[in-house]
Amino acid sequence: MPQDMLVKLYALPALEPFLARPRQNGITIRRGLAPEKHIITNWVREHFYDRWASECDIAMGHMPPSCFLATQDGRIAGFACFDCTARAFFGPTGVDESLRGMGIGAALLVTTLYAMRETGYGYAIIAAAGPTEFYRKTIGAMPIEDSFPGVYHDMLGIQDLLLE
Repeated sequence: MPQDMLVKLYALPALEPFLARPRQNGITIRRGLAPEKHIITNWVREHFYDRWASECDIAMGHMPPSCFLATQDGRIAGFACFDCTARAFFGPTGVDESLRGMGIGAALLVTTLYAMRETGYGYAIIAAAGPTEFYRKTIGAMPIEDSFPGVYHDMLGIQDLLLE
């Protein structure tokens, strides 16, 4: 069962080491641009879930957008968002299956958390965290006990989410 996790934004690891590995593979991490909104949301829908595309739509509607991209050769390699379902929530996030294991997810995670800190948050919540060990090792995230389904308790389609 997924659970939420808490991240201390004032204790993040240095960003540059996380960007270096993807950069060696020609991958750039950057904030999404408003004219790319349809491209990003379509890509997320195609590679992940409709509800994640809905959240990306919200992230891309913020100014500046609260969606970050990993790009390679002019194509999306991954994404990470914040402030979509609730304030101070990190996610959704995902990396193209064929490009996993290159440090893209970690680079997107830490880049996005730095942006959250710059926005003024002291803490971030990783909503319904999947790879909890990854979050714990990468950024020191701590589980929030009895936190699922939390804000999603009455969401349409919650039964589908519980079956994933």
